[in-house]
Amino acid sequence: MNEYVMTVGLEVHVELKTESKIFCSCPVEFGALPNTNICPVCMGLPGALPALNKRVIEYAVKAGLALNCSINRTSFMDRKNYFYPDLPKAYQISQYDTPLCFDGYLETEDEKGTKRIGITRIHIEEDAGKLIHSENGETLIDHNRCGTPLIEIVSAPDIHSPDEAVAYLKALRQIILCTGISDCRMNEGSMRCDVNISVARKDSDTLGQRTEIKNINSFSFVGKAITAEYLRQTEILSRGGTIERETRRFNESTGKTECMRSKESVEDYRFFREPDIVPVYVGDSEIDSLRKSIPTLPNERKKHYVEVLGLTEYDASLLSSDIAMSDLFDKASALTEHKKVLANLMLSEVLRLSRGEEFCCPIIPEYLAELATLFGNKDINSSTAKKLIARLWKDGERSPYEIVESEDLKQIKDRDILRPIVEDALTKNSGSVEDYRRGRNNALKAIMGYVMSKTGGLAEPTTVEE
Repeated sequence: MNEYVMTVGLEVHVELKTESKIFCSCPVEFGALPNTNICPVCMGLPGALPALNKRVIEYAVKAGLALNCSINRTSFMDRKNYFYPDLPKAYQISQYDTPLCFDGYLETEDEKGTKRIGITRIHIEEDAGKLIHSENGETLIDHNRCGTPLIEIVSAPDIHSPDEAVAYLKALRQIILCTGISDCRMNEGSMRCDVNISVARKDSDTLGQRTEIKNINSFSFVGKAITAEYLRQTEILSRGGTIERETRRFNESTGKTECMRSKESVEDYRFFREPDIVPVYVGDSEIDSLRKSIPTLPNERKKHYVEVLGLTEYDASLLSSDIAMSDLFDKASALTEHKKVLANLMLSEVLRLSRGEEFCCPIIPEYLAELATLFGNKDINSSTAKKLIARLWKDGERSPYEIVESEDLKQIKDRDILRPIVEDALTKNSGSVEDYRRGRNNALKAIMGYVMSKTGGLAEPTTVEE
């Protein structure tokens, strides 16, 4: 295996979060009854003409700007011909030689540092339908997805390991989520990935024959599929075989890739201009307006957390890695001086309770800010803070301040109140006192424990220790 190097390029399809489809007014709706959101346009019936959805152009340009792309001021729609049962027109309306966005990049970070991965192009196109295979061997077709607006984001062949591929996809997903143009739910197919991989000897100055693995919809499976295909190709090459140009699928059960069909060439698609759609023009003023509408992106957020808020690189990376969590932190941190305390609470307790694939927190920013302030001011201890987060997760009717005041949960910091309790502790733990005087510092824990027990855990530890 050390004799070979892999080269990977990713084609990521992202469904845009528009209300209607790309060329008609049918709604875009996941999980609708089969073949209910269709019309003559998305079914490709004779005499039906497409009309391009302006919002699709705007969303695609936002994606391009967020990914550091140049924008084609004039681009065209093209027909890409192929004959699959889930494509009723027998062609897909896409973009060929004039993609809307081109020459971009994104940066990923790992323990080795920062890596820039190029983005060759982003183009708009329509999605195909969905094949449903029944247990008795029949194949049914749901055409609801026909005409759903997509952008296809094509990376440069700059990726050379499964980890790099997964890091790229995670970074890409967070950027797209930040722009608000897609929900990127991989389990629903609104973000899915085709992997192009070739293997060559390390001393070769040319790339190996490329194969494509279609429609992978999880980060984990992308990594596993790349590993499986790399092993398959190196095994063939090591015994003198040749790699066939083909389209493959990843079998999640076996952990291997399987051949679907021989790979089409550009000539097979027979691209030509779509005659029923006028050219797409994007002006400078529109681009400037769309650029201003893009929120602060993850890398910029991380930089702000480190340089302005004083968070560690590690905490800043975690907070900025999920847009929903980052948005919640930003809103809450604006309401408290204890921003590092807030970050610690979110990355420990809140993140622990948000167990789903997507970050979710029912606690409003104002209450998180109150918790951070109470804890940061040492009005409550860590145990109380954890309990309050768990309570607010289930019931957010009362604020942390109200709960702490009504249930007398504040830490005892008043020395006049603590002094007689401490004196009692010294009297009742004379053996520990003598041990401490002999230099056994751990003996202090027994005295501290006595005070904490007498105060129900509400004595402020630093004050007690002093």
